Amino acid sequence: MDVVGEMKQRKFRIQNQAVAGVIEALLMVALVSVVISLIQLIYIPEVMEQKEAEHMDLVSNQVSALKSMVDLQGMTRSSAPISSMITLGSRDLPYFITAKAFGEVTVNEDPSFKITLLPPPGSLPSGTVPLTSIQYAADNSYFVDQTYILEGGGLIVKQPDGIPVMRADPSISSVNNTNSITIHIDLVHAISIPGKNQTNGEGNCFIRTNFSSNRTHFDTIQAGGNIRIYTSYLNAWNQSLHNLLGMYAVNGYINIDTLPAQSYIEITPGTKDILLQLNVIEIYVQIGQGWIL
Repeated sequence: MDVVGEMKQRKFRIQNQAVAGVIEALLMVALVSVVISLIQLIYIPEVMEQKEAEHMDLVSNQVSALKSMVDLQGMTRSSAPISSMITLGSRDLPYFITAKAFGEVTVNEDPSFKITLLPPPGSLPSGTVPLTSIQYAADNSYFVDQTYILEGGGLIVKQPDGIPVMRADPSISSVNNTNSITIHIDLVHAISIPGKNQTNGEGNCFIRTNFSSNRTHFDTIQAGGNIRIYTSYLNAWNQSLHNLLGMYAVNGYINIDTLPAQSYIEITPGTKDILLQLNVIEIYVQIGQGWIL
């Protein structure tokens, strides 16, 4: 073989090796891209869903702790402020394409939600008490959205495709007398401070609560009278009232009826009168930093 032929063969081998190296690099890049894509499409959503589910569990515990603090303030009637923390959202994962979860905390003081008392037949309501609430609403990207509502002393949980349920009952006790049923209700009335009644985002939120005052309505509800609870969460309240007072409804002593068209639950006397003691506990609520005295 002459020198020219040997040089051509050597050049051809070098070019083949270079092409093989390029193809190998491209295959490695393609393999890495496939692996990352599989992780992004399959593994990451599962991780984020689990992360948001854990965040919902955390919020559930935090809202339960807030309810406990408010109940404690109502029982002790202490005006000393207490701050409770709510974690609004969860952060995204670094190095991957993920979406954050956000949350919103509000004090709802819609006047259409209330409790009205109508003692004797044909009389005007002897009392109208606001039914306010502290609400946390999640805006999740992977896990089902959940809303936690502290309304009237009860803890309600709601999901977009489900019906509201009462996670913790309001403070309602009763006594069966000879001719009447005594019902005692401790109703928490949340009063917000203007400019401190809402916040949203992904970080930690602090809710400051302090006892203001309490007043008790004493009423005798006779035949023709009623107690009406106007709320957006009829199923939750209906469930709770039947759990707490259902034995009297079964015996016909009282009646508990849900009227969805009017958005209220009605409690009326049956074979016995209702002696109502409605204790309204007013709690000031401030959301966010920078407390206003």
